[in-house]
Amino acid sequence: MPRRRRHDDHDNHEAWAIPYGDLVTLLLAFFVVMYAMSSVNEGKYRVLSDSLTEAFHGTPRSPQPIEAGGTRLQPIEQLPLTQVHRMISSSLPVRHIVPAADTPAPSSRSQIAAAPTDPSPHDAASSFVEPGIAVPGSDLERVAQDVSAALSSLIAAGSVRVQRTDSWVAVDISTDILFGSGVAKLSVPAVEALQRLADVLKTFPNAIRVEGHTDDRRISTAAFPSNWELSAARAASVVHLFMDRGIAAQRLAVVGYGEFRPTMANTTVTGRNANRRVAVLIFNRDGAADGVR
Repeated sequence: MPRRRRHDDHDNHEAWAIPYGDLVTLLLAFFVVMYAMSSVNEGKYRVLSDSLTEAFHGTPRSPQPIEAGGTRLQPIEQLPLTQVHRMISSSLPVRHIVPAADTPAPSSRSQIAAAPTDPSPHDAASSFVEPGIAVPGSDLERVAQDVSAALSSLIAAGSVRVQRTDSWVAVDISTDILFGSGVAKLSVPAVEALQRLADVLKTFPNAIRVEGHTDDRRISTAAFPSNWELSAARAASVVHLFMDRGIAAQRLAVVGYGEFRPTMANTTVTGRNANRRVAVLIFNRDGAADGVR
């Protein structure tokens, strides 16, 4: 029987297409990665660059000033000397800001004094009554007399004390008549007394600071982990009442001293009662905002 003849295997002439396709895919991925590496986020790069510069060489200096809200920021060393002198003579803090062209800079203390003393909320940033700046009609003697007359019954009872100095009038109010133990909500009798005080103070343009003080007995609650929070919250309660009564918020400041500014020793009941107080300071034109007492 004759042997069957085997057919010759045909060569596959398209085998090159598989490695070629793999090569094209790799090249495409390579160029995508290269393009992604060439696109740099300028904002993130500047942040990184400034951080590295600050870490190794100190505070960075941006090559270009940053503009925001129509005001061009510029380092103070680049300002003209005449402009620096004008900013200093105007009694305003030097903030390294060049005013915009349509915003004239105040050139003297008298221009600041001529600003409205009871501004609307829209003018808050430009006309804040800062202690230490001359304020027309800031007669502390009249303030002390009007406050004493409004709180005469509480002064006679020893719950309120009014002190007069050349720089401020201090109205010390015992917290026993203002708040219950360990709370910052004003009592009903306290609201009436503080409303009378607010009605007197809103007729004057002077800056006001409300200070909260406690005795040295510790407190640790969910609302007030320490006397810091309690004293600040009590002062804030008084400030909110003043604002509701018509005193401009730009005139007000809140400070919480906790137990660290006592007027008497905390070793007696009388001393602790004296230290638990809220002090309302009305500043004169020459009063300082920090460290007055």
